[in-house]
Amino acid sequence: MSGSLSGERIVIGHLFPDLLNLYGDRGNIATLVQRARWRGALVDVRSIGAGEAGLIQSADILFIGGGQDAQQVEVARGIDSLAGALVGAVGRGATLMAVCGGYQNLGHRFRSGLAGDLTGPGLFDVSTEAPAGATRFVGGVVVELEASSPIAAVGRPSATAAGVPGAERQLVGFENHSGRTRLGAGARPLGRVVVGHGNDDGGSEGSIALPGEGGLSGLRIGTYLHGPLLPRNPHLADYVIACALAVRGEIELERLPDDLEWQAHAAFAARWKAERTSRSGSRVGALADRIGGLVGF
Repeated sequence: MSGSLSGERIVIGHLFPDLLNLYGDRGNIATLVQRARWRGALVDVRSIGAGEAGLIQSADILFIGGGQDAQQVEVARGIDSLAGALVGAVGRGATLMAVCGGYQNLGHRFRSGLAGDLTGPGLFDVSTEAPAGATRFVGGVVVELEASSPIAAVGRPSATAAGVPGAERQLVGFENHSGRTRLGAGARPLGRVVVGHGNDDGGSEGSIALPGEGGLSGLRIGTYLHGPLLPRNPHLADYVIACALAVRGEIELERLPDDLEWQAHAAFAARWKAERTSRSGSRVGALADRIGGLVGF
């Protein structure tokens, strides 16, 4: 398949959009739609709720956003009715992207004082607990990708052309969660935390399973990064699109003029790195971080 997507049809399934849409998560859908359309694709976005498993079967990309604990209880019940269809779609090659609450709900288990003990379909090899009174992880996040990351490889030409070579090795976003997510023995983190807290303040952020791993043909990405995530990380958006289309044949996406996107990406990363350095260097800053986490700003 050539870099142009002229005439290609891409179906995006947006799971529980009315319940899970914190911090502009709909912007991730808008970014996928626009970047595909710029390349000539025809994009169909479908809202999918409980009991609508039939809408999942033809989806190329499945997206689920973040929400509060009370909403996650309702979503967990809905996921029960969709679990077989979700696993089947990813098994056939659909790409799955899950943010925050969606990431937690699609793991093996999510437990909190408000939501109770919720069981998920295990599409991510993770388990999450949100202990009562736990400090919230709030603020900007910078994540470093491995040098061999296929996400970085997708972004390298455009980051270099935009004058920020090396930026493709980063992801930037915003987190606000009290969940502590533990990866299973065979799970791989999305990246290493440079600024922020990530999964459990242990140095890793998110989870990624590449196409074919775990016996499923589709890409799976789970992350705590809101913001929304994809407008600030054009290489991740393009990797999601490319993997969704890979089941139709080899594809190298046409490079878009992403100078503004990369400049915004680099500016966010530089600001959050500078703020973290400044705040961690003072006792007052460290205290402010602790208070900010407790009250949620």
